Amino acid sequence: MTAIPAGQDVTGTKQLAAWRARVGPPVEQLATDLWSIPVPIPDSPLRYVSSYVFAAGGGLVLLDPGWNADESWQALLDGLRTLGAGTADVRGVLVSHMHFDHSGLAGRLRAASGAWVAMHPADHEVLSRPYRRDPELAVKHAVAFLQSLGAPAAEAASAVGPAERHAIYTSTALPDRHLTDGEVADVPGRQLRAVHTPGHTPGHLCFADETSRRLFSGDHILPRITPNISVLDDNGAGDGALSDYLNSLAKVRDLDVAEVLPAHEWRFRGLADRADDIAAHHERRLAELLGVISAQPDSVPWALAGELTWSRPWDQYSGGMRISAVTETAAHVQELVRRGLVAASGGQVQTYRARQADPASAAGSLR
Repeated sequence: MTAIPAGQDVTGTKQLAAWRARVGPPVEQLATDLWSIPVPIPDSPLRYVSSYVFAAGGGLVLLDPGWNADESWQALLDGLRTLGAGTADVRGVLVSHMHFDHSGLAGRLRAASGAWVAMHPADHEVLSRPYRRDPELAVKHAVAFLQSLGAPAAEAASAVGPAERHAIYTSTALPDRHLTDGEVADVPGRQLRAVHTPGHTPGHLCFADETSRRLFSGDHILPRITPNISVLDDNGAGDGALSDYLNSLAKVRDLDVAEVLPAHEWRFRGLADRADDIAAHHERRLAELLGVISAQPDSVPWALAGELTWSRPWDQYSGGMRISAVTETAAHVQELVRRGLVAASGGQVQTYRARQADPASAAGSLR
């Protein structure tokens, strides 16, 4: 049975029951003007994204319409039909972040309805880069990036795969509106404020409904799993993805929130406890990684990832799963460097060495 983290009060009981039964949850009306539509993600352990639908100004605004596949599109259409609505009623699309399971259907929905699409400008900037719009360039770029993390050329190419695999992602719709931290979204009748929470992506947004005290958390805070926090060449300048993410956790931890509505799994209460749980998870991960680097100095992230504890044996990780694991490991290495616990050396491919031989003596520096 799926374990519930301590201190968490599950409010999405139908979602949890469906998760345990390994079936899709139902469309739910959460308030007189708010619904949740599960949109399936093909061949993904995440199963679905919760697309939230707001009745606004005589029309509808959707948050995170879901993955661009025919079955996902049909599920969204069926969900709207359950509300007595259709695509013609949609006036706007909010995107919590650029990942395809959230933004994929935005372009299709805009084409069908004429709706605007809004996201944070940092994610828009990433999506606009040439290698994000061309499958061949995407492959070359991804292979080169993995090689910079220490992957042999053949293994990098195998993990990335052919251009055909990337074509769907290069079709991600670009927004026609931007939302930055503190701005109120164009959802008439609601005070839905954007909260910039970088880490999972550079432009990740949560949305705080100041009237109902609900937090639409996207992938920033999920009830059971931790979002992937990866070093990407897309992250730009700054202290790094994990540092950004931990700061973003602290930013939302003490918001006046009665309920968290995430993009995956189920709704819950207990924001502060869950934020603390996730932060503690990353501290444990940093400690484990520091121990591995101490035992195996001058290693690269591609090799270090295979020495860490994962949810399944490392030899079962391939393709995108291996890439995510390696880039997440690199984000944790980057944080250890930022904290002064690990030193980097080398040129295009950097290796890492602990600054203290005994990782236990550095434990106090991890917090």
